[in-house]
Amino acid sequence: MEYLKVEEEGDQREPVSPTGQFLNSQALSLCILGVLELGVPISIDESHMDSLLKEVFLPTNPRFSSIMLYVETRKQVEDENGEKQWKRVEVKSKDHIKTPIFPSGLSPKIYDKYIDDYISDISIEKLPVTQPLWQIHLINYPTSNSNAASTMIFKLNHSIGDGFSLIGVLLSCLQRADDPFLPLTFPSVPLSSNNKDDMSHHSNGLFKNVSRIFSVVINTISDFYWSIVKSSLLEDDMSPIRSGIAGVEFRPFSVATMTFSLDHIKQIKSNIGATLNDVLTGIIFLGTRLYMEENSEGSSKANSTALVLLNTREFRGYVPIKEMIKPDSKTPWGNCFAFLHVPLPKLTDDDSNSYSNPLEFVWKTREIINARKSSLGVYLTGRLLQVLKKLRGPEAAARYIHGTLKNVSMGITNLMGPVEPMTLANHPVTGLYFMVVGAPHVCQN
Repeated sequence: MEYLKVEEEGDQREPVSPTGQFLNSQALSLCILGVLELGVPISIDESHMDSLLKEVFLPTNPRFSSIMLYVETRKQVEDENGEKQWKRVEVKSKDHIKTPIFPSGLSPKIYDKYIDDYISDISIEKLPVTQPLWQIHLINYPTSNSNAASTMIFKLNHSIGDGFSLIGVLLSCLQRADDPFLPLTFPSVPLSSNNKDDMSHHSNGLFKNVSRIFSVVINTISDFYWSIVKSSLLEDDMSPIRSGIAGVEFRPFSVATMTFSLDHIKQIKSNIGATLNDVLTGIIFLGTRLYMEENSEGSSKANSTALVLLNTREFRGYVPIKEMIKPDSKTPWGNCFAFLHVPLPKLTDDDSNSYSNPLEFVWKTREIINARKSSLGVYLTGRLLQVLKKLRGPEAAARYIHGTLKNVSMGITNLMGPVEPMTLANHPVTGLYFMVVGAPHVCQN
């Protein structure tokens, strides 16, 4: 981080949000990787790429043309109490575009390994603080994933925005393959079963309303207390998905992808009356427990917790970037998320969560998540971070978040994708996925 004592006249500066300061600090540096798999080799030359950046990517938000600076005195910075600001700078595309060279003439399966290793390498490298906090990596080699002929990787520091914001920028650079003049469309967001239940509670009289309020109060107290304990004192058990090694975020890792049938997921959803997110989370948890047991007998009974990231915006569907950056937007740009501690159900042979009844396991996951959702614990945790920042500085709050991430076994998040096939500068997109890197736990879904 650079240090400034006096602002220069004419500088364009804006304060960094509290969450932005936490996510790019001495204690914690999180980045989001967006991976685009393309159906043809990348044929964008340097001048065209420079034009795309200046005309399409950079105008989406000033953060892509800004660096983060301390604005207090050096003494205050050393005391970890320095506030930070975004300062607009000139962007030099050659500083942000990376094109790795691999051996030629290899099979797609072998290039899979090269690209996975490359993703691991760039994930543990910190972005230069003297430049805007993003990079684009152009990899012109075929892979077996989605039958891609090339891969483009966007690396963006989490302090610029959350996945909702940053993947929204990436999507704003894409066009529909069938008609580039039409906007991308996204699945509708139906009213969740929880909300329907909420309405029925209100219609069934005072008793159920009082019962619901009492449940929210109890769950809030329990979840807030549990969050503090998990973030500062109590760690998950050691297991095949949690080594407990300090600095694990700086170690190499492997990338694995898996595809599920949407029709199968919808069938499970209708069978147990859950949301798609509940089903996906349950499937991931069940697969994780089976993996743990296969690698270490008995580890499926370990105390393991996942941090599920929740979007806290009023509207959770896709919104164009131009709408997000409006001052009064209900889906504002930035970091609008909260962590939800969700214990993984234990997999045993002598109860309902058995190997032979996976639907019961998914149902149990749904029940746990619903109990956590009917709580204000995540909002109290947000207030706690604000108090920590005010009393002890942003680095203390960042260390608290670091402890929150370090003491659990895995993180899980997701975003809605478009319905139609897409292209990027006439390059057909065959696959799109993203991940958060830099977190001090091993398993990220």
